[in-house]
Amino acid sequence: MESNNMPRRSFVKLGLAAAAVPTIVPRHVLGGPTAPSNRITLGCVGIGGIGYSQIQAHAKAGFQVESLCDVDDVHAKKTYDKFPQARRYRDFRDMLAKEGDKIDAVYCGTPDHTHAFVTLAALRAKKHVCCVKPLTRSMEECYLVVDEAKKAGVATQVTATPCTSENACRVCEIIASGILGDIVEAHAWTNRPTWPQGMPSYPDFTSPVPKTFDWDLWLGSAEKRPYAHRWPANNPIVKMAPGAWGRDVVYHPFNHRGWYDFGAGALGDMGCHQANTFYRALNLGHPSMISATSTRLSDVAFPLASIVTYDYPKRGGFPELRLVWYDGLIKPPVPKEMKGKGLPKEGVLYVGTKATMLVAGLVDGIRILDPALNEKAKTIPRTLPRRGDISKEWLTACKGGEKAGCSFDWALLITEFVLLGNLAVRTGRAVAFDPKTLHVTNNSAADALIRLKYYNGWSLS
Repeated sequence: MESNNMPRRSFVKLGLAAAAVPTIVPRHVLGGPTAPSNRITLGCVGIGGIGYSQIQAHAKAGFQVESLCDVDDVHAKKTYDKFPQARRYRDFRDMLAKEGDKIDAVYCGTPDHTHAFVTLAALRAKKHVCCVKPLTRSMEECYLVVDEAKKAGVATQVTATPCTSENACRVCEIIASGILGDIVEAHAWTNRPTWPQGMPSYPDFTSPVPKTFDWDLWLGSAEKRPYAHRWPANNPIVKMAPGAWGRDVVYHPFNHRGWYDFGAGALGDMGCHQANTFYRALNLGHPSMISATSTRLSDVAFPLASIVTYDYPKRGGFPELRLVWYDGLIKPPVPKEMKGKGLPKEGVLYVGTKATMLVAGLVDGIRILDPALNEKAKTIPRTLPRRGDISKEWLTACKGGEKAGCSFDWALLITEFVLLGNLAVRTGRAVAFDPKTLHVTNNSAADALIRLKYYNGWSLS
């Protein structure tokens, strides 16, 4: 057993750390723009919702917010008020055309179905890009965006919970030490969705479009449909929640996540956060097979709850691994070492041949379930560099320093984790994906969803 662990420890300390947190690259190699003042100027698209806090974090880190763009004046107002000096736009294409050399970087905080269009336009304009997770909504989009980022030679970042935080690095160090033995199984779960899912069809009612909101621009490449604002109080959708829906709006704001055409479900919301650590800690690459089971399937929306199983082949000093994802308030079986105590609302279990480790939530609560080993783990050296700030990592990369921890080339893997899992859920059949050909080899229905159909004149080219 010890001989098998040595390559793994060496790989994580030397190879994986370097892959996830690359060395400093000079600005002339990256080739991106640098403001004369050495301040990176920023244009932001999708500024309500999570954009409100993330744009402030970018500004605090040192970005200079120059322009703001949103399709909803009301939803965007609080961000407009925070940055009154910023120039305002409704269409991101106008922002990029008119800002020209005034901005060095672009933040994308739009719903999932428009990520690829915003990021591709920014990359082709040679702008550094930070995109909220998941990076894209289809596998074709994901590989294209990553390829365009490499061509542009700019600094990129995805807003998954950092794999360079204290919590994430500690998970990696504990696993690499061999104290848990070989990790042969892992379980990850979330309390999401907290937005409506399981809808059997689109709404059969309509609402007037507010003058302050551009519904057509919000739809973007999605098939046209009438606007609907809130579910009526007597509609069964608002009573279907396994927990409690945060809001009763149909599409916007926030509730795009539950619809196939606009979001990526619970996996898309929380999968990237959790995978950003366990992909690093376990040296994961492409899964060999994905299967899923769920509550009742719909033609238009993600189910209320699902369980997705990923199988990974041997890699380096790591054995085969089975990883299981749970959402909709479903959790894995409670380990017998916990003696009946419940699992937290979100977390990851790493099951090793010597012991099991529980990581509660995203930022705290690491515990080996064997008390003696849990105490011994406190002596494991801290060998990985801690960074763990999305905005600061991206700013450093924009200025020619270290690549951000979740740059687009790394984010490809955790986006793939989300999207392939969703293909297994939506089709109800196992998925075997070939990254070389960008095809699902065993499931024609899933293969048809690798490349999406776009409407209203939108194109990836």
